[in-house]
Amino acid sequence: MNFYKVLNNQKFSIDNYSIVPIRYGDRLSILKWRNEQIYHLRQEKLLTENDQENYFKNIVNKLFNQDKPSQLLFSFLKGETCIGYGGLVHVNWVDRNAEVSFIMNTELESEFFSMHWKIFLGLIEQVAFKDLQLFKIFTYAFDLRPKLYSILEEESWLKEAVLKKHFCLHGNFKDIIIHSKFNLDFHDL
Repeated sequence: MNFYKVLNNQKFSIDNYSIVPIRYGDRLSILKWRNEQIYHLRQEKLLTENDQENYFKNIVNKLFNQDKPSQLLFSFLKGETCIGYGGLVHVNWVDRNAEVSFIMNTELESEFFSMHWKIFLGLIEQVAFKDLQLFKIFTYAFDLRPKLYSILEEESWLKEAVLKKHFCLHGNFKDIIIHSKFNLDFHDL
């Protein structure tokens, strides 16, 4: 298993679910899910296996040994089976904030979307607030997924901003919705 130098803990768990530093063995499942869900990702084209290999070799592998990585990516597991992946991206170490990113196995979305999002949020909050001592985490979501926003708000995330007509999808301009959560236990460093 890979280890993030910046983390004290490498596994975060709730019941039978956990997140661990992203596993190389999950890369092809992640590739499949990203391509299936490209409509809500900041991904311009379908990824190939070669793209994914290069990403893991040239980007992901370098994150583990950095003191202040720009992102921390995790495999989301039920037992030992990867059912999603996500993490903290665009980490701003000066301002102590990061964007939360998460996708799950596409086949699980229709029945388990809400449950898995809530579990993942609980896990990533452990990483962000307890281990990394970040002040704020946020989502940056295309206004295409109405089920997501109610989940965030149920989990005490604040709808912080709407960026009107901020991206173009098939010739139509859509909004970006930003939700945030603050570390209530944060103490100035």
